[in-house]
Amino acid sequence: MSKKPKKTKEEKTAEEYFPVDKDNLKRTTEKTELPPKPKEEILKGSIEKGYKKPKTEIFEKTGFEDSKKNKNFAKKSKKKNSFPKRKKTKTEKFSPEKISLKSDGYELIITEKPQAALKIATALGKSTQKNFNKIPYYEVQRENKKIIVGCAVGHLFTLKQNSSGSEIPTFDISWIPNYLAKKGDFTKKYYDTLLKLAKNAGSITVATDYDVEGEVIGLNVVRFICNQKDANRMKFSTLTNEELNKSYENKSQKIDWGQAIAGETRHYLDWFYGINFSRALMNAIKTTGKFRIMSIGRVQGPALELIVKKEREIKKFKPEKFWQVFITIKDNKNKLELKYIKDLFDKRELEKFKDIVGKIALAKTEKTEQILPPNPPFNLTNLQTEAYKLYGITPSKTLQIAQSLYLAGLISYPRTSSQKLPEQIDYKSILKKLAKEYNVEKLITKTKPLEGKKTDPAHPSIYPTGNHQIISGQEEKIYNLIVRRFLALFCDDAIIDNKKITAKTGDLIFSTRGSSIRKKAWMEIYPTKLKENEIPNMNGEVKIIDSRTEEKETQPPRRYSQASIITELEKRNLGTKATRASILETLYDRGYIKEQSIEATPLGISLISTLEKYSPIIIDEKLTRNFEDEMEKITEAKKDFEEKEKKVIEKAKQTIIEISRDFEKNENKIGQELLQANIELREQEKEANILTDCPICKRGKLAITYSRKTRKNFIACNAYPECKTTFSLPPNGLIKKTDKICEKCGFPLMISLRKGKKPWIFCFNPNCETNKKRLEEYREKQNTNFKN
Repeated sequence: MSKKPKKTKEEKTAEEYFPVDKDNLKRTTEKTELPPKPKEEILKGSIEKGYKKPKTEIFEKTGFEDSKKNKNFAKKSKKKNSFPKRKKTKTEKFSPEKISLKSDGYELIITEKPQAALKIATALGKSTQKNFNKIPYYEVQRENKKIIVGCAVGHLFTLKQNSSGSEIPTFDISWIPNYLAKKGDFTKKYYDTLLKLAKNAGSITVATDYDVEGEVIGLNVVRFICNQKDANRMKFSTLTNEELNKSYENKSQKIDWGQAIAGETRHYLDWFYGINFSRALMNAIKTTGKFRIMSIGRVQGPALELIVKKEREIKKFKPEKFWQVFITIKDNKNKLELKYIKDLFDKRELEKFKDIVGKIALAKTEKTEQILPPNPPFNLTNLQTEAYKLYGITPSKTLQIAQSLYLAGLISYPRTSSQKLPEQIDYKSILKKLAKEYNVEKLITKTKPLEGKKTDPAHPSIYPTGNHQIISGQEEKIYNLIVRRFLALFCDDAIIDNKKITAKTGDLIFSTRGSSIRKKAWMEIYPTKLKENEIPNMNGEVKIIDSRTEEKETQPPRRYSQASIITELEKRNLGTKATRASILETLYDRGYIKEQSIEATPLGISLISTLEKYSPIIIDEKLTRNFEDEMEKITEAKKDFEEKEKKVIEKAKQTIIEISRDFEKNENKIGQELLQANIELREQEKEANILTDCPICKRGKLAITYSRKTRKNFIACNAYPECKTTFSLPPNGLIKKTDKICEKCGFPLMISLRKGKKPWIFCFNPNCETNKKRLEEYREKQNTNFKN
């Protein structure tokens, strides 16, 4: 008999969607433990399938756990922090190799990403790919000159505490290679490749992304791998051949020290704040005999406070009833409904409208012309906001897609604050090419684009390069949005005709508004949600032929969306254009916030309330903004960079020392409050994942549950162990409950969301008629494969 063929991915997926083996199943009985919320899409009641429990490292593990071992130490120890102290050990020492540049050596160009290395090598001359330890680099011949292009693959270095231990505060840190901080890290091969290439180099040129983070990456490679004090610097905003050649020919003879030291300062501050205050929070919880990974950061705290403040406004909001009165008027030709110009909060005022039908009113039409210019060029925040508004693409995903489009040479560098399009980018050539491609040449009327107010010293606004490549899905949506925004900048303003019609009878005034687009201009190119509402002209005497009243309630403030909170952070100068989306992700991952319409969880609310009570300076946005301003000054400085860095760091250290002292005084109270918030959060999560009554025991509830043993989610009765009813769920996707019921069996319907696939609504009952055909087809396929 032939060997049974290996199962395909699809077959394994289908096979896993069968009832769980109840005898072998081991699961948590105290609570339903869910994996962290997905970063790209936070959905109500959603579960990330295929989740693997992360290693127990700071800022990686989530979950709230009891520890018998910890409880024992709490009883034995008289110390406030009742956990054993590990013996201090020094971090593996790192010393850069002594390297001297060779007089006859080649030029070594250092890029940030592999794709950029290939683009630069191809642009600069005849290139040949070579490999070292399976890591590619490129040898380029340019006018009898040898150039080597190597890649740093992002941050090769990280800040690390020089000795183990969890003292608060601690400031004893230094830069070390990632592979020393995290054993087996993939960056080791890239580090070794650059080190090998540096040993025979005659000069060093940094060609990482031209921003703060790119400058830090370049600086660390220059000083810690190449053992040099400075290097040449290529500055570019697109990865097009023309700009890369121009950047190479006009490279500066030193790195951008303002950006480099400002970036390094930011790394120091983020480490000092993040590690010290996160440890303080976790130590506070430890005093209760419990443990949970928590974090708070320099920007994370103020950002969470904004969301919590909004949540408090919503919770204390008390709806108030009010009434709106509408009348219908008629002239010889038309009928039109108008609304009384005031909302009525006293029901007794409705008496004024009791006998209004049949009366004569005097109508008047007012017309105004509105000139609507195109929106300014995209910077990163604008792009993230528009992508979320039009397509529901999250800010972090938008940044990821934009970065991919940049590396493909299709758009300019996306991490920019600018709304300017300088003539040096040759936008005329790009415009001519894209206007023809998008068939909008007749709409292009301007030779210079409209610009916004915001600037960025490093890069222009986001614009298309004019290069072409076949793309699809969300990448295509983001790219088309950028192209259409660019094209619209060269179009005429749109013209909107607005109308306001009022009708007056006695002292009562009613009105309505309408609008129509007279000239679309740029609106024919760029997507807009402006709705036309054409209404007839009405003047003179009209008859009131009908009236009606609507009872309504005032609504609470709207919650932040993922786009609006990022816009708010930008307004307040909190975080950077590159970090705001990741800060938001962290708040989701920690369980401080949930849902797409951002809601603060009990844990998030409690954390802010506790810090407000015992250590308000941690979440003081003024302090964070002051540090941002100081780092901005370093970026713009011309000299004395390191002195300015030292001044900012010393100020931060003193602040952290003072906060730590206050925090320690109230450690136990803080721990108790956070413990209670954790319990509330768990109960809320359990409640959110309850589906329906258990059809077997009739006593328990079926709920989405997580198995620590299998690291998978499934549906089980919460009356376990008395009832062991379980149902499996499809792997490899996001699963969430719907508000629909299966028409065949009455079970709640679930929805599975997988990248690149259509949403699948399914019944999890394996005996349901809707599943029989699918299971029969699977078994038949299995038998056929086995026979063959």
